[in-house]
Amino acid sequence: MLSVILLALVSCGKEEASQAKKEKRISESIAVLGALPESVVDPPDNPTSAKKVELGRYLFYDPVLSGNRDVACATCHQPDFNYAEFLETSIGVNGTGHDSKRQFRTPNTIPFVKRNSQSVLNTAFNGIQNHVDYDPVRAPMFWDLRAKSLEEQALIPIQSLEEMRGEAYSEETILTEIITRIRKIPEYQALFSAAFTGETNPIQAKNLAKAIAAYERTLVANNSRFDQYMRGDSNALSVSEKDGLNLFLRTGCAKCHQGPMLSDFKLHTLGVPDTQNRKESDAGINNNYAFRTPTLRNLRYTAPYMHSGKFVTLDQVLLFYEDVAGGKVENPHVTAHQIDPLARKMDVNFRDISSIIEFINTLNDDSFDKTVPTRVPSGLKVKGNMD
Repeated sequence: MLSVILLALVSCGKEEASQAKKEKRISESIAVLGALPESVVDPPDNPTSAKKVELGRYLFYDPVLSGNRDVACATCHQPDFNYAEFLETSIGVNGTGHDSKRQFRTPNTIPFVKRNSQSVLNTAFNGIQNHVDYDPVRAPMFWDLRAKSLEEQALIPIQSLEEMRGEAYSEETILTEIITRIRKIPEYQALFSAAFTGETNPIQAKNLAKAIAAYERTLVANNSRFDQYMRGDSNALSVSEKDGLNLFLRTGCAKCHQGPMLSDFKLHTLGVPDTQNRKESDAGINNNYAFRTPTLRNLRYTAPYMHSGKFVTLDQVLLFYEDVAGGKVENPHVTAHQIDPLARKMDVNFRDISSIIEFINTLNDDSFDKTVPTRVPSGLKVKGNMD
């Protein structure tokens, strides 16, 4: 009799555990994902033009935009790395070398850039969601969403101490200095006049931002095999990749990684470990360690991952989520109750990781523009000091 009772209790326990597992694993529909649009939407006050894009490309690669004339936008956003780079967090001002060999010059008082360099690719679609009209004026930017639109974003790195400004100029004076420099360069005078026809004094900070943004809107990779699949080509993905897609939906990844960019563009607290490149802990814009959901597109080219760049491989990222769901908190400054409930409810399992990564790799599209100008109007080194 006792053995029958014990057997019943064990059976009941297994059923409860199984039921709890089923409740935890609520699959999302593929309808929460989507293909990227085949064309880009411009803001009403910044329609694109070939002349504006040409100017923006030069500015993107020209270190004249930095305080010490040693850093360009392209220093940390390189075509070979999907317009991101291969460092945990970037070395901007007073740096030398490229890729893993980049280091600070000596002596040095400039800190590392605070966060991992996000890709510029597809930022033309930042904030896009299914069944909602896309507004490029409200497009969220940065890991903490502190800027809206590519135009607003473009000027912020120039004003940042460690990214491009340096110590010779203040945050309030640097843009005036940059505009003064550009106005003295005949080629830029001609380029700005051609890009902003009808303006009597076109070399202004607002037009500098518009030109860079116009160029960045040409940097798109919107024809991955996943895009082709979502547009109706059922053969674009293999059977195993479709299995990975189903696991991606079933494990809860798509609760945050949704829409055409596979990001809800919201802030979530996950307890990601801090980079060791900075002395202070990075608590984010709201002081709660919440950071934006990154896109999953073209991840093959944008390692390392997360806002702190602490994870070198996608396997490490997914193992981190498995740990989070199991109650582990890797950042000592974050408590368990701060972790986003969506992350705690995920059901990532070690045996599923390779299949999920196989699906994520279908989001890669290597057909984007990688053109680098051979020279820039300032006569400085293209991409800055990377020797």
